[in-house]
Amino acid sequence: MRFEELELQAPLLRAVTEMGFEEMTPIQTQAIPAVLSGSDIIGQAQTGTGKTAAFGLPILQGIDPKKKALQAVILCPTRELAIQVSEEMHKFAKFLHGIKIVPIYGGQEIVRQIKALKSGTQIVIGTPGRVMDHMRRKTVNFNDVKMVALDEADEMLNMGFRDDIETILKEVPQERQTLLFSATMPQPIMEIARMYQKDAIHIRVVKKELTVPKIEQYYYEVRPKTKLDALTRLLDMYSPKLSLIFCNTKRQVDELVSSLQARGYFAEGLHGDLKQQQRDRVMNSFRNGKTDILVATDVAARGIDVDDVEAVFNYDVPQDDEYYVHRIGRTGRAGRGGRAFTLVIGREVYKLRDIMRYCKTKIKLQPVPSFDDVMSVKAEKILDHVHQVIESDDISRMIELVESRVNEEEYTSIEMAAAFLKLAMGDSVDSEELKKEYDDFGDTGAEEGMVRLFVNLGKKNNIRPGDILGAIAGETKMPGRLIGSIDIYDKYTFVEVPREYAAEVLDRMKNVKIRGKAVNIEPANRR
Repeated sequence: MRFEELELQAPLLRAVTEMGFEEMTPIQTQAIPAVLSGSDIIGQAQTGTGKTAAFGLPILQGIDPKKKALQAVILCPTRELAIQVSEEMHKFAKFLHGIKIVPIYGGQEIVRQIKALKSGTQIVIGTPGRVMDHMRRKTVNFNDVKMVALDEADEMLNMGFRDDIETILKEVPQERQTLLFSATMPQPIMEIARMYQKDAIHIRVVKKELTVPKIEQYYYEVRPKTKLDALTRLLDMYSPKLSLIFCNTKRQVDELVSSLQARGYFAEGLHGDLKQQQRDRVMNSFRNGKTDILVATDVAARGIDVDDVEAVFNYDVPQDDEYYVHRIGRTGRAGRGGRAFTLVIGREVYKLRDIMRYCKTKIKLQPVPSFDDVMSVKAEKILDHVHQVIESDDISRMIELVESRVNEEEYTSIEMAAAFLKLAMGDSVDSEELKKEYDDFGDTGAEEGMVRLFVNLGKKNNIRPGDILGAIAGETKMPGRLIGSIDIYDKYTFVEVPREYAAEVLDRMKNVKIRGKAVNIEPANRR
């Protein structure tokens, strides 16, 4: 169904057309006519299905611009989602005159919000807590409200807002239209629907439409110790412009961000313990590309709406089937393609199969990329770029310079091209040490994902575990907590380090002294 088939005002249709929308999504096709007819609705839909337009367009259609009083309230679980919905509503209302839309949420000066509410606001988009705050201050008046929308109602309940929602709904005139949107329909949601809606039409997006077909979905079977290594290889191999990595806990977010930053990745974390100012800084940094990897929990990621996310990584398998859909829906937006990668440990593969059945989608098993895989893909990308430059740019001056140098020297143009490729890929391209880091240490008797190193100093040299740990952490900048077991004998020591750090440790410790003694460090003999 096309938007032109709806009985929408011309200014709204103009805005929709300018935004590039033509055909409606399934939730819009079913919800918009129902809302325009005056019905209450329960819309079962998740992020990325176009539900903002499903309630936003009918709400704007019903606003009387001549009446400078609050006429519609939209409740959202998080500040980020409230801002996102507000931005969308402003786009829809671009050609409507006399309509004022105000987002109200915690973390923003309440005085500014009070001023905006007093100046004739017709639509408020807010979080339940801040709307309640304004109710207590009597700075918001619901007497003329004729439409209420609850967006992501299940998340509002998960965050403990049920009492606030019910208080707000009781305060709003009974002769109103109530629109409830939720990804899941647990019992408390149905209770709210029964109590505060009248003959609501239940609209549900069928499950097969939950996933985005353009998203390539893969999973990798890893062990706990090799999980981080697998993630970094995938990041290196695909080098997405922007990446979202999901963890199940706030603690895991912090630990993963520290580990990624230690490896030189531009990563930031987002979770519920961050203050609003920190959240804003992290999100702005991600949106403008200063941070290219955002690590987040599910609740913290609500409201993240960035079109250029090329890949989503499930560092932890999501605890809820629906969360998988929410997570991967962050990529492949606005008609683009995208990739989703899930790291699976042991029996988690059964949980992933449940997710596949639920989503009616195929998530393909892939081997973790090897060092050679990563290097090959990097080279391929550079050569593709070279092809584009040859096709589209004027390189005649460069050809002259290359010809001149080739004529003067004893090497060929092929050798020069290979040298340029090596420079473009970085010094690591044929570093034997880095290759060892990925693949070649063999079984040194260490735990999975670790390499056991031999150090030529022991108890007779008065060496203690702290000396070994301090020297390695100090020279490599590797967090000391990542260093494994340290076994000190009379004349030598064995220390385990993560496989991805082993080459760097060997390189940096060549000229180091511990307690005045020169250190000789090398991989332990293979089993």
